Amino acid sequence: MYKTVYTLITGASEGFGKSLAFECASRKMNLVLIALPGPELDYLADFIQRNYHVVVITLEKDLSKEENCISLFDEITTLGIQVNMLINNAGIGSTMLFDEGSLLFYQRQIKLNVLATTLITRLFIDMLRKNSPSYILNVGSLCCFFFLAKKQVYGGTKSYIYFFSKSLRREVAAAGISVSVVCPGGMNTNAVQYFTKKNAGWLAKKSYMNPEEVAPVAIKELLQGKEVIIPGRINKFFMLLDKLLPSRIKKIITNYQMKKMKPIDTIHPSNCFAPAFENKVLLSA
Repeated sequence: MYKTVYTLITGASEGFGKSLAFECASRKMNLVLIALPGPELDYLADFIQRNYHVVVITLEKDLSKEENCISLFDEITTLGIQVNMLINNAGIGSTMLFDEGSLLFYQRQIKLNVLATTLITRLFIDMLRKNSPSYILNVGSLCCFFFLAKKQVYGGTKSYIYFFSKSLRREVAAAGISVSVVCPGGMNTNAVQYFTKKNAGWLAKKSYMNPEEVAPVAIKELLQGKEVIIPGRINKFFMLLDKLLPSRIKKIITNYQMKKMKPIDTIHPSNCFAPAFENKVLLSA
């Protein structure tokens, strides 16, 4: 008997999450889109349903609150929705010196980037097992491979995502669940990221891509069962350099590039984080 299944995407109303939603819809996947309360999510769902002719269900959740991760799963099961692809995209980015961030900001960043991904994956793992073959895509970052100043907490959270994904992949492969982690460089997801790129050094600028370029690569290689997805030839080249260059040279290059980064005095509520806490904080989905 045919069973209707859905792809669940967190942080879906803008940026990379929005591009992932379009890519999945173009492949005729039914969608469950999760994002903060706001009109963007309903606009997106309506556009996708009219143009791609798939079913789109929306739920508004602040996933930095763990009780909302649990209520998300409860609502999905109450609605009788079956998920066979889970995309953990929601996250908070930052580029700043460690002592420029408040305790409250770091708490929210770690809860969303690390705890929410872990809890949601745990909550849905049995459903994914039941609906196998199934897929989990976790969104990491290229910075998890490098020790970068001004990326200490953000890079740490993405390193967790990287190792969590690789370990989980080995555990659940026999159950028909394929786990992948996509590690893009910077993406032009919002105005703050635009100015970040503009003020970055030449090396950092080369790694930037548009989310609509990254999403097709991520979904294609997820469905192919690839473990670690590095979008873009330049980013793949950076990974090769990382293996070949001595640590001393890499340290000189990364330190120079981070010195080129200028603080941006702007407040931007991201796709996954409503309250803005302070200046010089870059938030990205």
